[in-house]
Amino acid sequence: MRAILERLVAFDTVSSEPNMALILYVKALLEGAGIAVTLVPEAGGGKANLYASTGPAGAGVMLSGHTDVVPVTGQAWTRPPFALTEAEERLYGRGTADMKGFVACAVAAMLEASRRPLRVPLHLALSYDEEIGCMGVRSLIDLLEAAPVRPRFCIVGEPTGMQVATGHKGKVALRATCVGREGHSALAPMALNALHLAADFVNGVRGLQADVAEMGLRDGDYDVPYTTLHVGKLNGGVQVNIVPNHAVIDFEIRSLAGEDVAGLIARLEGLAEAIIAPLRGEFPEAAIRVERLWDYPGLGTATDAAVVNFVKGLTGANGTIKVAFGTEGGLFDQRLGVPTVICGPGSMAQGHKPDEFVTAEQLARCEAMLAALLERLEAGF
Repeated sequence: MRAILERLVAFDTVSSEPNMALILYVKALLEGAGIAVTLVPEAGGGKANLYASTGPAGAGVMLSGHTDVVPVTGQAWTRPPFALTEAEERLYGRGTADMKGFVACAVAAMLEASRRPLRVPLHLALSYDEEIGCMGVRSLIDLLEAAPVRPRFCIVGEPTGMQVATGHKGKVALRATCVGREGHSALAPMALNALHLAADFVNGVRGLQADVAEMGLRDGDYDVPYTTLHVGKLNGGVQVNIVPNHAVIDFEIRSLAGEDVAGLIARLEGLAEAIIAPLRGEFPEAAIRVERLWDYPGLGTATDAAVVNFVKGLTGANGTIKVAFGTEGGLFDQRLGVPTVICGPGSMAQGHKPDEFVTAEQLARCEAMLAALLERLEAGF
């Protein structure tokens, strides 16, 4: 497994870069063991999903992971990010926690499974562009939707400290484009500053967040027990002596199950109209346009579901958790109807940061879970 992880980390699969070299490496490993592999490439050909199956035909269990990682640019790494290094029982490198550690364990499990007399099949799904909105996996889901048999269960191996996670929030990414009127800064009151419009809108987003936090839905299983609104990016202006006529705000909503997300967006659109309406007489071009960029659904698997009890049996867990970050699990659950949990090695507290690492202990626990899985597949569940 460690040799596989070393190779995986060495591939620079930041979401802006191709992942095809990694995918072809895994494909060669699996096909060398006689495992059936299907690639689902993107239109440009530089990226691809991979789906593999071993054992008899049938539903079986699917292990799911993404191959892309977040950038290292601007981070103060003290170790090479795209080389696996080990110290004090920690394995360092970009993606070791999120989530090439699990992918390495899953590929090794597939290779071992190919040598075993399975009575129930094991499947592997590897995707691209998860880190930018779970975008790549959607074409793989299209493929599985058309298949005669879908997996019975899915384990998404995002880092949970090997705890069984049954839920995460859904997410919608949004953009507000603010249009004002340019002018010389010496005559600023005679122009309409798009950045000021943006500031008013951001203030409204913060006000809506306060309302939701105080009076909205709550789920105490999450670290933040309510739906969140977060402004992540604001662009506008050319130079200080020009009143800007254009500004763009990128923001998000991470929603609890049952949240009226459409209602929240409608409130934001109403906020935009309230800001612009008094200005239209003097500045008819004034606007704040809110658009949806992309989204993915939350995951809300019942704690007494068969998949939960099955995976708890593999890990020895007594309870379940919910995670703050999003995954592809909600898409597998909602689009395919495949019962899904999240369980993988490492912690997201080490992900997306310089000197990312996963511990040897966590990888060993993941290997033990997958070994137990193979025993169950041999026994016919």
